Formats: sequence, C-alpha cells, structure tokens
Amino acid sequence: MTDRHAHSSQARYDVPGPGARLVNSAIRWLAERGVSIQGSTALRVRGRTSGEPRQVVINLLTIDGRDYLVSPRGNTQWARNVRAAGDVETGPRRNPRRREAVELADDAKPALLRPYLDRWYWQVKGHIGGLTPASTEEQLRAVAPSIPVFALSR
Repeated sequence: MTDRHAHSSQARYDVPGPGARLVNSAIRWLAERGVSIQGSTALRVRGRTSGEPRQVVINLLTIDGRDYLVSPRGNTQWARNVRAAGDVETGPRRNPRRREAVELADDAKPALLRPYLDRWYWQVKGHIGGLTPASTEEQLRAVAPSIPVFALSR
C-alpha cells in the first residue's frame, strides 16, 4: 500500500498566486505559534536542494488515529521536499514533532481524498484536480495520481 518513492508521472502543480501566498503566510505564522485555523498545521521539511528547513502550512488529515499530508495543488515544492527527505516536523515551533513520511500508492488515495474534500473543499476548490465532494469513485481514482499523499508515523 505504501512505497517511499511511489510517485506518479502526473506532475500537476497548481502554483499559488500572490493572494494565496499572503493568506498562507499569515496562517503559517499562526500555526507556528500553535494556533490552528480549521485544522491548519505547521509543517517543516528539509529542502531537497538547499538542505535548509522549509516551512509551509498544511491541513493535517486524521483518519482512524493516523495522520496524512495531502497536497491538493499537486506536485508542490513541499511535497517534493517531503518525498526527498522522508521525514517532517509538524506542529508549533515550541513543541515540534518529528515524523517519518511515507508516500502512498495511487490506489490508497481515494479513501483519503473523500474525507479531505468533505472537510476542506471550501478551501481547495479549483486546486484539487477538478474534484468536488460529489466526485465519483472513478473520478477520485482518475485524479489520485496527481495528488501526493503521505502517511505520517504516529
């Protein structure tokens, strides 16, 4: 079901515009201080080229006690960094949690994309490969290869 290097050849990357980057930086500032907005969490990962820590804010999906990182915009910089690093740090800077991140195979993604869409569609609509909460199983499977999903160690 999982494979550290299981990533698809579908390299979709919906680059955020200036407005999205501004909002994300404000939410990231809060998340770094432990304030979550609708499930937002600070994520820090080693840059694959620079080796320097990179910070972003993500929506941490929890299903049956397991946490997942979903990259709705596709093969983003942070997803590529997670893939290369194999581990991440989540949570506020004062209480970080280092965790292994293992990328899921495409066939495991639809079961996670549905609850992700149910919770955050209002936030990611237009940036998740055309999916909606009403998307069929077939549509989820068709778009899954373009959405990196990582399982985090407990």
